[in-house]
Amino acid sequence: MSARQALVLVIAFAFSWILPSHPGFHADALLAAPQNLPEPSSGSRSSGTLGEHSKIEIIREVSGEFAKDVVALPRGGEGFVYRIDKPLDTARLHEIVRTHGVAVSPGDRVQITKMDFESKRIVFEINGGGKTKFHLRDHLQIGVGASTAPVGSTAHPGEGLGSTLVLDYGKSLPEMTPEDLKKQLAPLLDFGGQASATVAWIDTVPAEFKKDIQEHEAAVGMDEDMVIAALGRPEHKVRERDADGRDTEDWIYGDPPAKTVFVTFASGKVIQVKDFND
Repeated sequence: MSARQALVLVIAFAFSWILPSHPGFHADALLAAPQNLPEPSSGSRSSGTLGEHSKIEIIREVSGEFAKDVVALPRGGEGFVYRIDKPLDTARLHEIVRTHGVAVSPGDRVQITKMDFESKRIVFEINGGGKTKFHLRDHLQIGVGASTAPVGSTAHPGEGLGSTLVLDYGKSLPEMTPEDLKKQLAPLLDFGGQASATVAWIDTVPAEFKKDIQEHEAAVGMDEDMVIAALGRPEHKVRERDADGRDTEDWIYGDPPAKTVFVTFASGKVIQVKDFND
């Protein structure tokens, strides 16, 4: 156990006793690193708003999945906003498609390539989304004197040709399961009968890790994708350099004094898994 890991456990445990009822208390704020640790969960099953655990489950089960497009979706980063509490506004959708162009047509096989949770909305990128990305290399040039040349290529085939879809709930995101979300998307995307991207991916995983992933456990030798498939995205990440001079990154699951799991990476592979039980 590294000194940084011990410090995280000791301080978090101590403050969980000293300030357990303070509404703004979050132990990791004391150790905030430049990579921006996440804010405390603002929702839970008891409050009826979407909790962090449910978000992780939704990302695991929905992000990256394939579906069949039901209606034409427009190009562009603005995308189409679908109000969950109202019937699908097909006239508005058709107008946006007419002015922005078609990104995907009914019957096309599409993939959800990214999801973002906002306070009242969930934003989906379909087939890479409709926005063009910022590429630093496109803006760099090298040369001698007055003669310069760009460092990177400005060509990015297929970028910005996808669609952006927004589910607007008109209130704080409610508690839901991945299946609930897929049903809400049904007027636009049909997940029935589509091969799961997760199932297709798991077939490429080395046999020794398949059982660990299915049992939601991390193991030495896994890469980041395998750990995310097994445990979801970590609540916190801490970077440091070990005694051998290697740059390492701890993915931390759980909060002391409850069970906490440290998954340590070096060069993109798990080199150590440590469990600390309450």
